Amino acid sequence: MAHRLSVVLPAYREGGRVAAAVGRIREVLEGEVGPVEIVVVDDGSLDDTAEQARSAGADRVLVLSPNRGKGTAVRTGVLAAGGATVAFTDPDLSYEPHHLLRVLQAAEAGWDVVVGSRSHPESTTLGRASWLRQLGSRLFNLPARAVLAGRFRDTQCGLKGFRADAARLLFSHAHIDGFAFDVELLHLAEEYGLSITEIPVSLRSSAGSSVRFGPDALRMLRDLARIRRFERAGAYDLTPGERAALARRPSHPAR
Repeated sequence: MAHRLSVVLPAYREGGRVAAAVGRIREVLEGEVGPVEIVVVDDGSLDDTAEQARSAGADRVLVLSPNRGKGTAVRTGVLAAGGATVAFTDPDLSYEPHHLLRVLQAAEAGWDVVVGSRSHPESTTLGRASWLRQLGSRLFNLPARAVLAGRFRDTQCGLKGFRADAARLLFSHAHIDGFAFDVELLHLAEEYGLSITEIPVSLRSSAGSSVRFGPDALRMLRDLARIRRFERAGAYDLTPGERAALARRPSHPAR
């Protein structure tokens, strides 16, 4: 029987906490939704991330070499997942696993794409993020909105989920390997007419972020420009079969 939910954990040098994340996700979710598929993607780590994930009982551990970027890690894991709903989050569990229940509920209610938003009116922050991290989040979101038609309050939240068919469509056309991959996914979802909803989150600030504000901000801007170039070049165009499949999808009150 297929899993109701697959959870993808993109991991880079997470040997110290990936095992705890796998265990915590199972502890919180499986009593509520039954067996959960956990897919860990080790993005070229030089530590024991992959070994720790296997020992913790992850269903699949995929290893990339060399390091490719979070976008590639998430894309690899999502396309390998088999659940009816596929979500991704980070091994630091800045968003406690009960948020994944909200993602699942929204997807099973018919939403194609479910986006966690730290800027949602009902969202909260447990602990205070550094001023640099807060500034970086705001500056990343401002140029991202120029690429998107919708009024997304937070494009970079590390918690997102998808109905499986929507996930396969989006990630099979995605190209961005770095932090702007979230923007590319939302842009494609808008272009393909998929339904999108935002959910509130409670962010627990944690140490050990791999984000480097200066270099990553420059890469973000470069990748946003690449999204526009990909679009002009037709890289995101659907095949006739994909267009026909979208046209056949049943409508839902969520849309």
